[in-house]
Amino acid sequence: MCGITAYVGKGQALPFLMQGLSKLEYRGYDSAGVTVLNNGKLTTVKQKGRLANLEEALKAYDMTGHVGIGHTRWATHGVPSNLNSHPHTNSDNTLAIVHNGIIENYRELKEILLEKGYTFASDTDSEVVVQCLDYFYKQGGDLLDAVHKVLNCIDGSYALSIIATKEPDKIIVARKDSPLVIGKTDEGYVAASDTPALLAYTKDVYYLNDNEMAVLTKDSIHFYNRRNEELHKELTRIPYDLEAAQKDGYDTYMLKEINEQPHVINETLRGRIFDHKVVMKELDDIDFAKFNKVYFVACGTAYHACLCGAQILERATKLPVMTQVASEFRYNDPIIDDQTLCIFVSQSGETADTLAALRLANSKGCTTIAIANVLGSTISRDAMYTLYTAAGPEIAVASTKAYTTQLVLLTLFAVYVAQHLHDNIDTEILDQLAKLPDYVEALIKDEPTFEKYAALLKDKHDCYFIGRSLDYASVLEGALKLKEVSYVHADAYIAGELKHGPIALIEPGTVVIAVATQPHVAAKTISNIQETIARGANVVLFTTDNEEVSNVENIYRLPDVNPLLQSVLVAIPLQLIAYHTAVIKGCDVDKPRNLAKSVTVE
Repeated sequence: MCGITAYVGKGQALPFLMQGLSKLEYRGYDSAGVTVLNNGKLTTVKQKGRLANLEEALKAYDMTGHVGIGHTRWATHGVPSNLNSHPHTNSDNTLAIVHNGIIENYRELKEILLEKGYTFASDTDSEVVVQCLDYFYKQGGDLLDAVHKVLNCIDGSYALSIIATKEPDKIIVARKDSPLVIGKTDEGYVAASDTPALLAYTKDVYYLNDNEMAVLTKDSIHFYNRRNEELHKELTRIPYDLEAAQKDGYDTYMLKEINEQPHVINETLRGRIFDHKVVMKELDDIDFAKFNKVYFVACGTAYHACLCGAQILERATKLPVMTQVASEFRYNDPIIDDQTLCIFVSQSGETADTLAALRLANSKGCTTIAIANVLGSTISRDAMYTLYTAAGPEIAVASTKAYTTQLVLLTLFAVYVAQHLHDNIDTEILDQLAKLPDYVEALIKDEPTFEKYAALLKDKHDCYFIGRSLDYASVLEGALKLKEVSYVHADAYIAGELKHGPIALIEPGTVVIAVATQPHVAAKTISNIQETIARGANVVLFTTDNEEVSNVENIYRLPDVNPLLQSVLVAIPLQLIAYHTAVIKGCDVDKPRNLAKSVTVE
């Protein structure tokens, strides 16, 4: 959520700021703004709505300048409006800040500042930062000293970029629980919330850790901790380029990323299977025999991947395995200790609730493993161990390739743990894992079939998904995809629960999407389908060749693979149904309303 850009260098700031904000649109936003510093004056322009509104407004201003900051805002405190947009400035227009995150004690700070005579132009928590900064800066000392004092006052999460007319050659950035990456260019230094905003200018980056600051000028960079002690950091080379973040000829990022799944699944598998065993050298020093239970923790799509991964791990190892949404885990006082293994899954590696849950597990002495897609993300630095998927940049808000690579990596992980505990793994699943990219590619080629299924939803406002066992996790994800991008109300139910209430919703013409790929319960799911057909439902069924089905018009037979791998395969048609439903309904597929790619606030 929200996006930050910042530039200090020999060139013009505005081009970097704007192209960077455009690359961060996937994070979700409702307003945008920029501030450029030139000849001792700050010029700030901000607009509610899309970035195009800001671009149009900028035509009326001279935005020449070598130092600047930019922001796309997703409203938390205060409605979307020009006044609530960032950047925020002080009353005499000598300081400007942009902020991602939430200042939890902003009310208390605002009361103190009001008593001191300060006035506020917005309803945001973020404006408290610039007003506090104004107060401390006027007490004497330099900008870095004032920023340090502000950070010691505020509670909550933040990524900050700050400029001041009295020190016009620098930008100060800081972070805590909200991502910020700094790039080194031939012209100077740039900063942003995520790497796609930097890639047109550089691949050489520094990652800020929590409670760290940096002072950027066109010629230098210095890092500091919260005690104002200087730090040393090494440059990291980003392993992909800007082209990887473009549409590559597809109409949308979502469709491009669906089509990338054979490749990224293959990349996630690369080097992981050798001599009929799973290789995860990152985890080789873990004694899995010491654990008496396992937790999988995540949010949204990653949580659905965890539901699958947890079942597969429990079946493979016979360890007690639990799955919990991150926002619940941290507040439910989980019974965890040094004999608990906790796995945290996040595409961005910056999901606020998942990070908080991870830190709780660390504080309780648990062994923690992160499953992430972004090199150098906060979750990868905070966990004891990290496994990376190889999905590459995922720009569309609705996750597709990140989800399937998570499923693949979690399956590999389950086999790896079982190897260590039992050393008697059926190697058939490893052979079939290696063939997954081919199966997925064949499914993508059947896109016209799934587009035909999507047409059933053209004039519908509701859809119901049913499945059992691993298929229930699959239909939860299928329903979420449909809701996210097409705005069709979609519910997912355990098939056996239909008769306990949800079947009351079925009426003539209702679309029901069923998944029955698990042999021990498939026949029962298919029986439940007949109950919906008897009440007039229009059913789409995904099953295998081994299952007998009658009286269902739309049946798709998935490849005959190990049932533990079917969640990867059925994800493809469910993604394409959601995609084409959104297209049919004229929705903005890549940027669904009200949603953000990286949820960095609670």
